[in-house]
Amino acid sequence: MEIVLYPHPALHFKSTPVRSIDAKLRKTVEEMFELMYAANGIGLAANQVALPYQLFIINLTADADQKDEEIVFINPNIKKRRGQVTGEEGCLSFPELYGPVERSKEITVEAYNLKGQLLSYDLDDLASRAVQHENDHIDGVLFIDRMTKDEREKVAAVVDDFEAQFRDAQAREKTPSDAELLKELKKLAAGT
Repeated sequence: MEIVLYPHPALHFKSTPVRSIDAKLRKTVEEMFELMYAANGIGLAANQVALPYQLFIINLTADADQKDEEIVFINPNIKKRRGQVTGEEGCLSFPELYGPVERSKEITVEAYNLKGQLLSYDLDDLASRAVQHENDHIDGVLFIDRMTKDEREKVAAVVDDFEAQFRDAQAREKTPSDAELLKELKKLAAGT
């Protein structure tokens, strides 16, 4: 398992609901936390590891020793949104790229945890932003998609470079073609 970079097709793939919480899913979540911490991240969606499932993880401390701050969101649903605020975001699928994104200031989100319990969270500030960012991932929406046209133009050269590197890896057959990657994503989604 690895964090995939833009423009990997998984990043624009609309995820399917998780239907079973089992040992395999728990192992996936454990590996996702390890990857997230290794990359100094605070959140990671299943799409970012090429798994088309409605699942993401958060630890706002980015500290692997603070396990009590880890939250797993399975089949999340943002029920309420309040206010608007613009803040800088980054993404582990776009290393070193940051930009301003407008998000709801406060949200209420429901999701299942690894015990299969449906929990509700009232979030604001960084927690609200992180959950909205990761929730977008499972809908196939990227933070650059939420940037204003002017802000997107400011980072266009960097985004184009990500694309060029990915296409070069495909040309050298170090990365499968988009068609092959999409075929695998659809296969995984159908077997969830």
